[in-house]
Amino acid sequence: MATTDFASEIIALRGTLATISAVSDPEALRVRISELSEQASAPDLWDDTDAAQKVTTALSQAQTELDRLNAMGSRIDDLEVLVEMATEGDGADDADTLAEAESELAGIRKDLGELEVKTLLSGEWDSREAVVTIRAGAGGVDAADFAEMLMRMYLRWAERHGYPTAVLDTSYAEEAGLKSATFEIKAPYAFGNLSVEAGTHRLVRISPFDNQGRRQTSFAAVEVIPLIEQTDHVDIPDNEIRVDVFRSSGPGGQSVNTTDSAVRLTHIPTGIVVSMQNEKSQIQNRAAAMRVLQSRLLLERQAQEKAMKKEMAGDVKASWGDQMRSYVLQPYQMVKDLRTEHEVGNTGAVFDGEIDDFIEAGIRWRRSKPTD
Repeated sequence: MATTDFASEIIALRGTLATISAVSDPEALRVRISELSEQASAPDLWDDTDAAQKVTTALSQAQTELDRLNAMGSRIDDLEVLVEMATEGDGADDADTLAEAESELAGIRKDLGELEVKTLLSGEWDSREAVVTIRAGAGGVDAADFAEMLMRMYLRWAERHGYPTAVLDTSYAEEAGLKSATFEIKAPYAFGNLSVEAGTHRLVRISPFDNQGRRQTSFAAVEVIPLIEQTDHVDIPDNEIRVDVFRSSGPGGQSVNTTDSAVRLTHIPTGIVVSMQNEKSQIQNRAAAMRVLQSRLLLERQAQEKAMKKEMAGDVKASWGDQMRSYVLQPYQMVKDLRTEHEVGNTGAVFDGEIDDFIEAGIRWRRSKPTD
């Protein structure tokens, strides 16, 4: 049986960590932590709840990133000591220590890979929070049910990472599932991570809604946009927006289905429509809808600039097909990303939010593509 060349592995790990540290800049992180700590200790911090939450969240994220970098260096040092202990003799205890070293090596590789992926998120909007919209596509009630399954998958992913979420809008289908849903994931780099999830998702299964038990293929679209900040200053003239108010629909509490609190904004020049109904007041829904509309207009502008560059370069081919991932539940079980070829057989775990490997593979795939 081949033995692991720990000396070479440890050198490689240290090299990868050095590259990550050069990009992450621990000294800059310490300065940022110091500045945020000073802001967090201000006596009037919580006079503005939204601003206070942003400061405390940013501080927690920066401290976590620095701690992970420091801990990774210590883990590699400890691995080196463990290997030395295992190779000092040839007894059973040494074999157990060597097995422990093998396990720790695998763990460090995985965690270092996750750190490395973050260094690949250098796009203009990658550090932003994310707004995710899921829409049922072809496939009738199965597509609506699939849309709800995907929404739960992403919310569970966020929950696993401790990321706050807020559901902004849900449009329920008549029989089951969702026509569409929009929600925020409030964490730094949420957009950078989830942007690779955008596209058409396909589900193949025996339909629970078909009394003949036939296999059904259904589709759902996932849209991911960065959440805009006040400093972005996207000016939208009032005469370019049509505002409609209506009564909220679907399950809810006391304020749902009783007042015309839901808001629909239509951006007349582009035809972009944003609906919000999950807040209690019309004012709150309008503010939330405006944030999402501004985010979509920012992304639209970016897409137009990118398309113009491609046209000028003479390359008008689309780089993505209509379908980027398949979820197959029958006749076998498999989830496969058609861009990266990454696949897993545990479909239940994927729908329960275990999608980090798909996200990591997608980020690496995107980085490997030729730049426009």
